[in-house]
Amino acid sequence: MADIPSGLLEACVVVGAASDKLRELYQSQLQGRAKETSLLEAEVLQVHAPPFVTKESESEARGQGPAFSRVPRRRSFIKKKRERPGAANGEATKGVNGGVGATTEDISVPKDLDLIALPQLCFPGGLHIASEQREDSYHYLVFTDVFGNRTHAAVVQYYRPIQDGVQQNGLRSSSKSFRLYTPYGICVISKYPYYNALRDCLSWSGFTGLRMVAMFFEMFNLLTMCNRVCVFSLLTQLKSCRMGDFEERVKEFSAKLALVPIPPPGQVHVVFSLRPLQIGLPPREGKDRPAVDLDLHLPFLCFKPRQLLQIVTSLLTEQRVVLFSCDWARLTLLAECLMLFIHPLLWQHPYVPVLSRQMLDFLMAPTAYLMGCHLNNYEEVAAETDDLILVNIDDGTVLSSRSDKVDLPDVPLAAKKCFITRVEGLQMHYDLELCHLGAGTDVNNLRAQRRQWQRELNTHIQNITMELIVNIFREVHDHLNYEHRVFNSEEFFRSRELVDQPFYKKVLDTHIFHSFLRDRLNRKMDAFTRMELSTRTEAHRLRSMTESPRRPTMLEMARKHTTPESRLSKRLGASLPNLGEEVVSLVGPVRHTSFKMQMETGLRSPQKPFRSFKLPEFPPPLAYHYVQNYYQEMITLLGKAISVAAPDDSSLLARYHYLRGFVNTVAGKRLDALEDFQNLYKTDTDIFPGELVNALVDSLPEGERAQADRRPEIKRLISRVKRDHERERACGDDDGAVKRFQLPKKHMHLDEFVRHVQESGIVKDLGTIHRLFEALTVGQQKQVDPEIFRVFYTFWKETEAEAQEVALPTSALEHLEANECVFKLSSAVKTNHGVGKIAMTQKRLFLLTEGRPGYVEVTKFRDIEDVKISSTPFLLLRIPSLKIKTTLRKEMFEVNLKSEVDLWHLMIKEMWAGRKMADDHKDPQYMQQALTNALLMDAVVGCLQSQKAIYAATKLAHFDRMKFEVPMMVPKTTSETLKHKINPSSDRTSPQAVEVLLYTPGQLDASSDSGGDGNPKLWCALSDGKVVVFDAASWSIQQNQIQLGASRVNCMLGVDRQQVWIGSQDSIIYIISARSMSCNQQLTEHRSEVTGMALGERYDKYGPRLAYSCSAEGTVISWDVSTLRLRKSFRLSCDHLQSVKLCSGSLWCCARDCIMEVSKNGTVNRKISLPEPLRGSSPTTFSSILLYQEREQLWTAFIDSGELCVWHLGDPNKPFQIIHLPDCAGVTCLIKVKNQVWVGGFGRSLAKTRGKIYVLNTQLLAIEKELVAHTDRVQALCSAEDRYVLSGAARDDGKIAIWKVE
Repeated sequence: MADIPSGLLEACVVVGAASDKLRELYQSQLQGRAKETSLLEAEVLQVHAPPFVTKESESEARGQGPAFSRVPRRRSFIKKKRERPGAANGEATKGVNGGVGATTEDISVPKDLDLIALPQLCFPGGLHIASEQREDSYHYLVFTDVFGNRTHAAVVQYYRPIQDGVQQNGLRSSSKSFRLYTPYGICVISKYPYYNALRDCLSWSGFTGLRMVAMFFEMFNLLTMCNRVCVFSLLTQLKSCRMGDFEERVKEFSAKLALVPIPPPGQVHVVFSLRPLQIGLPPREGKDRPAVDLDLHLPFLCFKPRQLLQIVTSLLTEQRVVLFSCDWARLTLLAECLMLFIHPLLWQHPYVPVLSRQMLDFLMAPTAYLMGCHLNNYEEVAAETDDLILVNIDDGTVLSSRSDKVDLPDVPLAAKKCFITRVEGLQMHYDLELCHLGAGTDVNNLRAQRRQWQRELNTHIQNITMELIVNIFREVHDHLNYEHRVFNSEEFFRSRELVDQPFYKKVLDTHIFHSFLRDRLNRKMDAFTRMELSTRTEAHRLRSMTESPRRPTMLEMARKHTTPESRLSKRLGASLPNLGEEVVSLVGPVRHTSFKMQMETGLRSPQKPFRSFKLPEFPPPLAYHYVQNYYQEMITLLGKAISVAAPDDSSLLARYHYLRGFVNTVAGKRLDALEDFQNLYKTDTDIFPGELVNALVDSLPEGERAQADRRPEIKRLISRVKRDHERERACGDDDGAVKRFQLPKKHMHLDEFVRHVQESGIVKDLGTIHRLFEALTVGQQKQVDPEIFRVFYTFWKETEAEAQEVALPTSALEHLEANECVFKLSSAVKTNHGVGKIAMTQKRLFLLTEGRPGYVEVTKFRDIEDVKISSTPFLLLRIPSLKIKTTLRKEMFEVNLKSEVDLWHLMIKEMWAGRKMADDHKDPQYMQQALTNALLMDAVVGCLQSQKAIYAATKLAHFDRMKFEVPMMVPKTTSETLKHKINPSSDRTSPQAVEVLLYTPGQLDASSDSGGDGNPKLWCALSDGKVVVFDAASWSIQQNQIQLGASRVNCMLGVDRQQVWIGSQDSIIYIISARSMSCNQQLTEHRSEVTGMALGERYDKYGPRLAYSCSAEGTVISWDVSTLRLRKSFRLSCDHLQSVKLCSGSLWCCARDCIMEVSKNGTVNRKISLPEPLRGSSPTTFSSILLYQEREQLWTAFIDSGELCVWHLGDPNKPFQIIHLPDCAGVTCLIKVKNQVWVGGFGRSLAKTRGKIYVLNTQLLAIEKELVAHTDRVQALCSAEDRYVLSGAARDDGKIAIWKVE
């Protein structure tokens, strides 16, 4: 598990030469024996780590830790001080670091900080003594522990005169004949990569920093102002202070940085002051992304795009990469940029951006790595080590240690071209931004202006590099089996362009790619997934809705006639057959957007406005009471920020609550901290620090725990955190292994066979696999031989590969649709239209004539009237032939298929039956299933090669057999009203029940900056808390799965077109943003399953809008929609409250045993019990109600009765009317559409449940239509702008039907 976040400072370490060595060198200088370039060994002189202040002894007994740090678990760093001779003026026993000779000091060191190699890394080029003052220099370090956790550091090297009686207390000696300067390194270590901020803390505090400020102002003739801001700084003081004060100054500086909290992911920057500079800590953009506090354009200044792509390729293929530069700082900054460029792929190997001279033997490691050395070592490293990728940052070159040419595969062509084009459009020169600006007079304003420019540039670069990774790995998810956690690498590899295959051959076997696959199989919603979803073409979305064998489309075939340089991206043509010729759209025709436009949309991620939270001025950081006052002042400021923030700005409020929760934690106010963290459920659960809250709960003393139990919200928080923690412990840290598909090695029973077929990627549907099992085990024991499976799999893949090589003439390409694929090609045969090959697509049969290549249309499957086997005389023989009769041609098409005739007969009949079913039921998936069945027939016949092969193939003739087993005719009324069907469980192995449906209208004024596409959406809740979102303009899946807990969803509510509230069986209301389609807010006040919700009207333009929710035990809660605050709660006495609706200012609550009209304060005004006729020996219960205010009608339905009762809304005591629904066993849902009431229920026929929909006239109270389109009960109905009605069925059907409203 991740560590609890600490403050900015993890530790501050001072490194330099030992005092006795300096003394010896100084004496040698006096004797004229020293050289300027004297090299000494660096040692750790001081270590400062939090906590810097502690409570009184009684507070310490309670175990409170007052700094932004983990529970201080330290190991001791024991340093022996060396005795030395006395020196003048009372400094006899003090060393260079202010220590006392012959003493032992116990220095507290963070448990995961290794100090052994730190001196070498702080002085990677060695510790050199100089005869004159030198410029301060800075570089950066990255430490990686054995678990892969990284720690970051900034190091400043500054020079100070050696003191041994010549210079005392900062005053110069009268002797000027000689002087030596020794360097010291101050290393500030942090758990977070805030390189610019750490550099600012150190560079401001140095004499060099002040000189740089002076030079900057001199450009604008502002030296006088510069003089005003030249305050005393840390390094200035360290260079001139007494040695006795040295350690205290560094400790005070470290203690200040330890007080700085880290901002949570989002838009709030934490700003603190080191006078005169304001230093800011930018937040992470998301919880899955690291903070970016460096200049990401630096690599583009050093390398051309092609060289950068070579470096990225070397990382993705896990090469041994060595960076070189004469500037130590560039090594880490460039390496960190590269790590961000390949995000979300994570480097899994040794990562040491800076190697000192003594560490060069690390380069002999046999594993992949990324390391950095000084340019002086370039020739030595290149000569001594083979198979290295040598990256010269200073010259911008990428070479190999083996030869002058780098033996690396190219990045896939489409991704490469797109990346280069994007980079060419980058504006990376800040000077151009200053052309229209005048001279600034405030250094902080000038710095803020530069930071804003850098933030925008960094965002653009991150989008470009993320687009590169998405373009490379976009189609990986098409070859994943989520149920069995299998990646079909062979199939993915074969689907790549030939020119791109060398790249993928190396990448697919890497650790970095394996980790990436694990995240994809875990359905991780990270930056990669978000961009991949936002840039999918409409064709790609449609393809994800059906299960189809992969074949090249006509558009992809056309690409074969072009050169690689002019080819379109493969994504353009990666479309499944458009199986539904008429797909209803609610907002007009489906938009056909080009890939370029899609990518532009994906890259348009505007800068979100950020807020800065300025910390108070630092107190004396080593005094406990001052630190506590500082925390209290910070709490007060955050409270003010929360009070002035807009109530509906939940994201900003979450960040302030998060920060205040941390400050309350370190200030010892545990209950206040828990209350702040509890508020994150209503504002943003994405940043909820679960591990910190769990540790905080464990640390509660008995008294505070008793207080927490008396505060309901905190008590619920504690219970939930503990439950989640136990669940995580039970699950363990293993996210699940990634398997590669392997052929079976032993006989398989049905269960094993199902698993292997699904893992192979051939087919996922359980029913189809069961029929395939029957086909492969005809006439033998019900086990599949592994050799039979191997032959079957090989035949399937060979057929797939042959389809990739089909060369169609231009005339054929002109007649076929762009998304058609050739799935089966016969051998050369004779027909009554000439000699050629019969080709089958998902829509038609056609003849490819030989000799002079040509195209002859045979028939579309929907136009077939009859297919039969015949024979044609040839000399003394009769050759089997196939005759096809169509509605568009008088003469029959005859083809002499010889030995293939039986197979083609089966295949064409199955495709014909599937087409008929698809047309009758308006369900394109029937055609897709028929196509899969036909291809499986082909593979079964090909692998069995026996007399029983054709008989075995008949086991797969599912739709052809259905013609004789059940009537295929759909009632005329149903056929005329039904427009289309969609399958929300298309990527699953079996259908899932549709629990709830919700339609949300589109937004005509939606702009690209809003983050949404403005199209209407259909929200479909499946079992186990899964929600699938469809784009209602094209009925393509927009969001494949939003996981909301693990319980069933009971109700959904659209709120102001911005949010969707989802009530769950686990008693939580999940709030989803309609734009980002992510859930980061929750309402947790209900104690039982949430069963219904309703939205109130806003009577006052500026007044709050209320929403109402109810739970099964009878609780009704009203919520303020903008603030998510509970306004009122009351409880009703009833049996399982099922729904709540709003009408004329009153709440109507439906329970199993009664219906109640309730005022908003909870008073029951009226109560309606079950009608007397329904209280028989087996009484039923209410299932749903409908309020028809215009006609003053209250419609009630019953779960086990096919009757409706219509009451007078104003006076329920008046006699009610009963409507009998024919062939109905129960009603589940009611909705009003125009002047009609649509009723969803079920009937029973031959012991099977059938979904029934009744359309009733509200004036005549009569049935207008009876619709049958589901094979299981109708569980959900919703209206789409009164133009369409959508119905969802239970598990045995699992589909959504779209009906036309008249």
